[in-house]
Amino acid sequence: MSKYVGLYPGTFDPITNGHIDIVSRALKLVDKLVIGVAINADKGPLFNLDERVTMVEREVKPLADGRGVEIEVKPFDNLLMHFAMEVDACMIIRGLRAVSDFEYEFQMVGMNARLNPEIETVFLMASDKNQFIASRLVKEIARLGGDVSNFVSPAVAEQLLGKLQ
Repeated sequence: MSKYVGLYPGTFDPITNGHIDIVSRALKLVDKLVIGVAINADKGPLFNLDERVTMVEREVKPLADGRGVEIEVKPFDNLLMHFAMEVDACMIIRGLRAVSDFEYEFQMVGMNARLNPEIETVFLMASDKNQFIASRLVKEIARLGGDVSNFVSPAVAEQLLGKLQ
């Protein structure tokens, strides 16, 4: 029997409680979840690629314990659908926070389906307590001296504040 492999891509700069929520719910849908950490230099990430991969690995490891689901964190810098084929994914997992996310994601689904119609995109709505969390806003709050403890884990908050000092 083949495994259901899901791919959850993002820049994770930094990984937030919203990302963790999507990961924990995606684990109910797949036998293996690959978290693809995009290099995406165009976004000008605060954390370098190695820091983001290590941060994501640390944050998601406890989620797989005892669930019988494998989690793998891998960096990627190629086309998402090519990366999905490399990791044998049958589905792309995406989180939706608001209507504004939907427009972009709708367009991406259409493009990705043309590139590979065999890979489905599955959307998970952000839980109500995480709908407003965005890495960009978390970084801005931290830069301006605000408390980010409601948006990221204590370890990520510490790493974020250390990076900004």
